[in-house]
Amino acid sequence: MPHIYHKMQRFGFTLLPHISSLPSSFTVPSGSRTCCLSQRVFTGSHTCYQSTIPGPSCQHKRGVSTALGSHIQDLSGPEQRLLDKLYEGLIGGQRASLAKSITLVETQHPRKKELAQVLLQRVLAYRKEQESRNGGKPVAFRVGLSGPPGAGKSTFIEVVGKMLTGRGHKVSVLAVDPSSCTTGGSLMGDKTRMTELSRDMDAFIRPSPASGTLGGVTRTTNEAIVLCEGAGYDIVLVETVGVGQSEFAVADMVDMFVLLIPPAGGDELQGIKRGIIERADLVVVTKADGDLLVPARRIQAEYTSALKLLRRQSKSWNPKVVRASSLTIEGIPEVWAKMESYRDAMLACGELRGRRTAQQKVWMWSLIQENALCHFRNHPSVREALPHLEERVTKGAISPGLAADLLLKAFSSSSSSSSSPQ
Repeated sequence: MPHIYHKMQRFGFTLLPHISSLPSSFTVPSGSRTCCLSQRVFTGSHTCYQSTIPGPSCQHKRGVSTALGSHIQDLSGPEQRLLDKLYEGLIGGQRASLAKSITLVETQHPRKKELAQVLLQRVLAYRKEQESRNGGKPVAFRVGLSGPPGAGKSTFIEVVGKMLTGRGHKVSVLAVDPSSCTTGGSLMGDKTRMTELSRDMDAFIRPSPASGTLGGVTRTTNEAIVLCEGAGYDIVLVETVGVGQSEFAVADMVDMFVLLIPPAGGDELQGIKRGIIERADLVVVTKADGDLLVPARRIQAEYTSALKLLRRQSKSWNPKVVRASSLTIEGIPEVWAKMESYRDAMLACGELRGRRTAQQKVWMWSLIQENALCHFRNHPSVREALPHLEERVTKGAISPGLAADLLLKAFSSSSSSSSSPQ
C-alpha cells in the first residue's frame, strides 16, 4: 500500500506552512497531533493544519512538528497584517471586514485560498470558545430557505429579517443568485429586493453567484456561514436559487430547512413526488392574502396530508405546514415561532449537534470529490490523452465508458510509477 499513499499524497495540499498567522494560544501540544483525512484537525481548543491525505500510519507526527517550526515565518509581513486586520475587524462585528473575509474565501487564487483557510481556523477557534461559554450550545441558528422561482423568498426574508432585528437579533443573509449558463454572469438581484433590510445596521446581506453549482449553493457558502457567526450574527439565513425536485444541498449546511411554495404549488401528489419535500422541516405557503388566500388554504391542507405519508427525519419534530403573507405580515410571527420551537426541540434532544457533525463530514467529502476531480483533469497524462479520446468518442469510435476507463488507467498508472520508490 505505500505506493497508494505516495500517489494520493502528491495531490493533497498542505496549509501547514501558513500556520504562523495563528496566535501563540493556538499552538499544538506535542501529545495531541493526529493523522486524519480532514484538512483541519481540532484538539480541544487547539488548531492544527495537516495534509489532507492520511498515511498508512501516524509515522509522520514528528514531521508535522518539524514543519511547524521550520515554516513559522512563511507568511509575509503584508499577509500577516492583512489576516490580523480581517480577524480583529470580523470578531469586532465590522461589516466591511466580514465582506472582505467572505471575498477571500470565495477566491480561486491558490495563495489566497490558503490565507482564507488560515483565517477560518482562527474564526473557528474563536467560535468554539464562544460556544464553550454558552454551555456548549451553538451561538447561532442557521436556517436555509429554498423554493421555486417566484415563491417570494427575498420578500419573505426581508420581512422576517426586519422583525428579528427589531427584537434584538443580528441577522445575516447569504443569498445565492443564479448564474447565466452562457456568460457566467449573475444579476445579484436579491439584495436589490431587500431595500429596508440592507439599510439595517443589525443585518448583513451578501449575494453570491451560484456559478453552476447544483442546488444553488456555492462551495464556500458553508465557510461564509462560519464567518458570519464569528462576526456575532446569531441568525444566519441562507437563500438559494429556485431549485427543482432533487437539488437541495442547502439542507446539508443548516440547522433547519424551510421550503417556501406559492399557492399554485401543485396538488398533494406533486408534494409527495418532490424529493425536496422530504428534507423540509417547515413548509411555508407564501402570498396567502387577497384572492390567493383560498388557494393557499387548500395547498396548506394538501401538503399537510402529503407530509403524513413521508418518513420522519427526526424523532423530536414533525414537519409543519403554515401560511404567511409578506404583504400583510399575517402569519410571519407564527412562522418564526415554529422555527424557535424546532430549535428548542432539537437542542433539547441533542439532534442539532449531531446534525451539524454529520454535515461537516458531508461537506468534507464533497470538497474531496471536487478537488480530486480537479487534480484528475490537470494531471499531465490525462491532459495528454484527453483530446484524442474526446475526438474518438465524438466520432463514435469508442464508447464514453471505455474512454473514461482509459483515462483513469492513464492517471493511476502514471501516478503509481512516478511515486514509487526508486
